[in-house]
Amino acid sequence: MSGKRVPTYTTTNGNPVKDPLASQRIGKHGPLLLQDFALIDLLAHFDRERIPERVVHAKGSGAYGEFEVTDDITDLNCADFLSKIGKKTKTFTRFSTVGGEKGSADAARDPRGFATKFYTDEGNIDWVYNNTPVFFIRDPSKFPVFIHTQKRNPETNLKDATMMWDYIANNQECCHQIMVLFSDRGTPANYRQMNGYSGHTYKWIKKDGSFNYVQIHMKTDQGIKNLTNDEAVALSGTNPDHAQEDLFNSIKSGSFPSWTCYVQVCTPEQAEKLKWSVFDLTKVWPHDQFPLRRFGKLTLNKNVQNYFAETEQAAFSPSNTVPGWETSADPVLQSRLFSYPDTQRHRLGTNFAQIPVNCPYHAHTPYHRDGQMAVNGNSGSLPNYPSSFEPLQYRQDINLHEKHEKWVGEAVAYQWVVGTDGVDFQQPAELWKVLGKTPDQQEHLVYNIAVSLSGARPEVQDKTFGMFDKVDAHFGKLVRDATLQRSPRSKL
Repeated sequence: MSGKRVPTYTTTNGNPVKDPLASQRIGKHGPLLLQDFALIDLLAHFDRERIPERVVHAKGSGAYGEFEVTDDITDLNCADFLSKIGKKTKTFTRFSTVGGEKGSADAARDPRGFATKFYTDEGNIDWVYNNTPVFFIRDPSKFPVFIHTQKRNPETNLKDATMMWDYIANNQECCHQIMVLFSDRGTPANYRQMNGYSGHTYKWIKKDGSFNYVQIHMKTDQGIKNLTNDEAVALSGTNPDHAQEDLFNSIKSGSFPSWTCYVQVCTPEQAEKLKWSVFDLTKVWPHDQFPLRRFGKLTLNKNVQNYFAETEQAAFSPSNTVPGWETSADPVLQSRLFSYPDTQRHRLGTNFAQIPVNCPYHAHTPYHRDGQMAVNGNSGSLPNYPSSFEPLQYRQDINLHEKHEKWVGEAVAYQWVVGTDGVDFQQPAELWKVLGKTPDQQEHLVYNIAVSLSGARPEVQDKTFGMFDKVDAHFGKLVRDATLQRSPRSKL
């Protein structure tokens, strides 16, 4: 043996234990003794090992890495971590499926979460992105009920095709995302070979305080690779954790995955002239009108040492941002600013930012005190109010763009109505044409929809056929024929 010191096993209070597998009892076969703290300590902790599962993005895989600025974008953004070419920032990225439980298969047809925490010198900023450029909804009140339809039927506790497709057919702004999801892009081969997108519109602040609207694209340097529906079903049975395994083994072998980062820029003046709202999460920005501009590279180069401590307890939120990078009036994004940290307080406690994987390099928050698991010294003897005796300095160069954005209006209860802007089915129709340029992709889309939709009730099927008719009449007919061929209706 080497000279390495062998640690002594103890209870949680540090008391050495003679035999952790033995228990105190009366005689060899008598009842246990309550005084056996080592046993009580072990059992009580075991009963509390599980924390609440994430409502969405429950199953995930994580890794550390770094972000490097590759191109000068100081004409667009004044954030310190983007301030010069070659500047590097440590990161932590968590990939995930969205709708399934923690034990669901990595190959499930589902969007993939792509969340990255940047540990910058001015605080943590989180990119809480997906692998699809659009989303199902654009009104935040719809999100909880939409997620219900992706979970389980409250009566049967089974996944229910009628629930899902009934929601889609009655909320047809979902059409664009559904076509992306039911193409082969809905089943990425692994986490390394898929893109990431902000989806939401953000604001980049310039040095003079003015701003532009932006969207972020993270393009995989490994090349896109997807699974067919049948390949995904087979892989779900043979290796439900294949993406976790692939990511871990790739990094362990030194084959570090990377993504090149681009920004699309839209001026406030351009936003006012768009056919749709710049805050509409169901739309993409055309590249010919808003070209991609490269600015950085994300590389993952270190696996976690403990899944629970790091990946499971990682807490992301789009509200975590830094000077120079701000959220927009996108209503779904605005709701996430509340919902994400709220769920982390529920899952991890009010001091979740003190968990090492979430902890910023530099934070000074003496007005945030106490609460469960305050383990960072709780700001010591510093006053917990703005004190005359322990003054603090405040950054005066924040929010310099206020004069460029003013909101005036009455309080109204509003949601977007499908079709009112005349373009809700325009981009899905363009996507259908794009898929036609690649062999088999239109056929795969139709097949994948039919496999799922055939399990829904007939009236839901009919309404969904009508939605796809609005995209393209031929597309709608193909879906109708393929679904009815597989549906029990065809046997009546």
